[in-house]
Amino acid sequence: MTEMGENRKLAIEVHDLRHSYKKHQALSGVSFQIHEGSVHGFVGPNGAGKTTTLKILATLLKPQHGSVRVFGHDVVQDCKQVRRIIGFMPDHFSMYRQMTVFEYLDFFGAAYGLNMDQRNAVIKDVLELTDMYERRDDLIKGLSRGMEQRVSLARVLVHDPKVLFLDEPASGLDPRARIELMDILTTLREMGKTVFISSHILSELGDLCDSFTIIDRGETKYCGPRAGLRALRGNATYILEATGHADEIREQLEALEGIDSVKVLENHAQFRIRFDDRSADTNAILSTAIAAGATIVSFAPDAAELQRAFMDLTSPGVRES
Repeated sequence: MTEMGENRKLAIEVHDLRHSYKKHQALSGVSFQIHEGSVHGFVGPNGAGKTTTLKILATLLKPQHGSVRVFGHDVVQDCKQVRRIIGFMPDHFSMYRQMTVFEYLDFFGAAYGLNMDQRNAVIKDVLELTDMYERRDDLIKGLSRGMEQRVSLARVLVHDPKVLFLDEPASGLDPRARIELMDILTTLREMGKTVFISSHILSELGDLCDSFTIIDRGETKYCGPRAGLRALRGNATYILEATGHADEIREQLEALEGIDSVKVLENHAQFRIRFDDRSADTNAILSTAIAAGATIVSFAPDAAELQRAFMDLTSPGVRES
């Protein structure tokens, strides 16, 4: 397991978390740390222990062994303080469907102790953030799944939490709604929120998260930055999209020190470059491609590489729920 070596304040500290349901051991020693301001992907196959961990983090379940602290507060001993600084959006949630969007958020704002003026200001802000302000007077029962997700996220934000716990937030969304949700989460990151996203689909989190924890069969397999996850495979893979003479670009790139392989992809406009990131320099790759006549369109890590690392770290087979 790799730990993050950043100097930022720790937002979440989980140590040796264990929990069982009768004879089923859901968690067998989960440990990880998350720094303030991170968007953290908590990933594992179905039945890996993600939901149990998330319930403990959100103070909905007491751990049988181990410790969890959120901004220094123990989730058992200081659960009231923890609840004031977290927001939890479960995978399956019930909504008061006969309420309007505004009434629903106003109800929760009052529950958090906000006065009327505070509620009006906050609700306006969270509805604008989630792009639901124009739907504030609509009944919840008439909303699409994507809009319900936005309202649920707005509800989580009403009391301005420092940490957001989101369980499968993109579940059931169409591609457009999923992209729009990720845009909202990017904005929350820019606002300084710490966002914890539990999912069994690593690929949809690749561009959003700056760090990951991967668990399998109730154990931590990895915790650290996105780059470190790719490095577990011993090298890095980037996709270069560029125009120019494909064969010339490929030959020049292959001649660089540390390059393992260069594969020309569809329409001769993309190159999959696999290299040892200890000896190859991404700046050298770009400058060599440009010198070979390439016009660069994009250059980024291969998203599929994250999925391959996930497959390497987790074991096959059907797991108990």
